[in-house]
Amino acid sequence: MADTTGPERARPGRRPSRIDGAALRADLRRVVPDSAAALVVTLVIFFVLYARIEAGTSMTLMVMPFLSDAGEYWLYWLCQAFGWSGLLWAWITVMLGLLRSTAPPARAPVPHARIERWHRVTSLTTMGLMFAHAFAFFLELVRDNEEGLAWGGRLLSAFVDVFVPGGYATGTGQVAILIGLIALYLAVPLSLAYYFRFRTGTRTWRALHRFVIVVYALSVWHTLLYGTNVWFDGWFRTFVWALQLPVALLLLARLLAPLRADERFTLRDLAGGRRLRALARLGARLAAAATVVVLLAVTITGRDGGRTPGAEGGEMLIGQDMVWGGLAVLLTVIGAVVLSLRGRERPERGARVG
Repeated sequence: MADTTGPERARPGRRPSRIDGAALRADLRRVVPDSAAALVVTLVIFFVLYARIEAGTSMTLMVMPFLSDAGEYWLYWLCQAFGWSGLLWAWITVMLGLLRSTAPPARAPVPHARIERWHRVTSLTTMGLMFAHAFAFFLELVRDNEEGLAWGGRLLSAFVDVFVPGGYATGTGQVAILIGLIALYLAVPLSLAYYFRFRTGTRTWRALHRFVIVVYALSVWHTLLYGTNVWFDGWFRTFVWALQLPVALLLLARLLAPLRADERFTLRDLAGGRRLRALARLGARLAAAATVVVLLAVTITGRDGGRTPGAEGGEMLIGQDMVWGGLAVLLTVIGAVVLSLRGRERPERGARVG
């Protein structure tokens, strides 16, 4: 089945478009029902969280007992609900993306072109949910106005805390919110790169898009580090860890059996002329396999780094400086990949890019 949202061909005498407007418009139409479904799921999660607070059974009350008035802090629970639905949609879109780039079985039940469209649409919805998660937290800080600031001051203070990386300066949020913001701000260019592949070129777009898996990992890390619903060890936190096992398995399958022939790897490649690339591909496969083993161990043992109720927490092992250093390395790698590919291809101007 052909993808009907391929690039528009440039008309004679007109400069080719730098954006795939046809695909973007089609995906924006499809995102309406997908976003509606995401909002329904968000509302269900919100009411579950609200009811657990009202009943006094939420683990959050062990961390922040002042939130026991669910009606007063409803924006906080809406923020939490958007966070969980955002993580769910991120899981879905990553799984679809990995399926799309893995060699299909002989009789695939769903065409790859359709999986690709689902992947693009769910990624747009995910970005919207991520922003709604942050914006609801912003509104809660404005409403709460803990420091008693005037309107200008409370808006600026809440904006810095929520949307400026490194702006949140207290507790675990110093690291957790920074990680979440990095995920949000990386998700936008890496996810939208598909629509600008006329400008960047096919190889560069594909290379950039592969870093989306890093965004997903950061989102999960943000949740496990700061989600008060999974603050303590227990079945729900372990379940969140277990949900990452299918992602790791599919990532390993995608690396072992990629859709594109030029991405496949054999041990004979180590003796070839591109030994560095072959070593990188071998390292990626070994890292994915090790991740599967770690996730299995965490899921089986339940030892997943959660805090123990009643026990005094230790100092944080990760600081903002370490996160900023990791981001610098990541951006350096992304920049190096883009520069290495820039001179080896010309941007697509009309041919279909799958």
